Amino acid sequence: MTLRLGVIGMSEGNGHPYSWSAIFNGYDPVAMRDCGFPVIPEYLARQRWPEARIADAKVTQVWTQSLDLSRCLAAAALIPGISKSPHDMIGEVDAVLLARDDAENHFEFAAPFLEAGLPIYIDKPVALSLHDLQRLYERERYPGQIFTCSAMRYDPDLKPTVADWAAIGEPRLVHAITPKSWDKYAVHIIEPVLEMLGADWSVERIDALPAPDGGGFLQVLTSRGTTLRFAAAGAYAAAPLAIRVVGIRGWKEYAFSNVFVAFKAALQDFVDGARTRGVRSPRSYNERVVALIEAGRCHE
Repeated sequence: MTLRLGVIGMSEGNGHPYSWSAIFNGYDPVAMRDCGFPVIPEYLARQRWPEARIADAKVTQVWTQSLDLSRCLAAAALIPGISKSPHDMIGEVDAVLLARDDAENHFEFAAPFLEAGLPIYIDKPVALSLHDLQRLYERERYPGQIFTCSAMRYDPDLKPTVADWAAIGEPRLVHAITPKSWDKYAVHIIEPVLEMLGADWSVERIDALPAPDGGGFLQVLTSRGTTLRFAAAGAYAAAPLAIRVVGIRGWKEYAFSNVFVAFKAALQDFVDGARTRGVRSPRSYNERVVALIEAGRCHE
């Protein structure tokens, strides 16, 4: 049976409602050119369609804050239904994609779907404080109902291989940098670094420094003796999304490159969990991520 999905958008500067919906539905190349995010039609055009679609799931409803915007999104990503309000999706869909990265509004949008027992993918970052994350989990009706992630952690180019670790040795320093703001983009480097290091460490010391233009810098000393440095360059600085791992034998730099592959893998993980009600996004992991995001918000 095809899983019916509803998508909620849009937040400023975030094209995920277009890209995520296209990964399920395919897209209209002419309409997608007007989405306002040129990179999206570029990487969609490099895929083979309809083979690139996620099978057995389809975005069937869309809501945005503007009817005209909803119509544009529906035309670009072949979405058949436009909802008059987010609540109208309840009873019409089997799961929800909250494709907005304005974390301050996540609770307002997510709470009705959580209370209705619908699986929901909440775009990154799920919350900017542990208090706000706790509010979301208080509405969860079963473990795993909330799925959230940075898709960067699914990019194979950000995953050291066994051969890489043999050449690097025990990591002593991990330096990760992302463009744009700390609040919206720090999650893109925090999650891949946590994936690299695994879970067998705790925080020994943590220091944060303010940065201009919404950026931020966080340094963490772990119980394994590894220093982690997370830097968001801010709104007006040109920076890659890259992670350098320095170990006792060598070093290697990893750069994000597989946009479509990462998004598709994350969405597939959500769909698989929604079908089985399995836990694909553990609460303890999300708490660790949000704790680091909150610790770096010294610009406020």
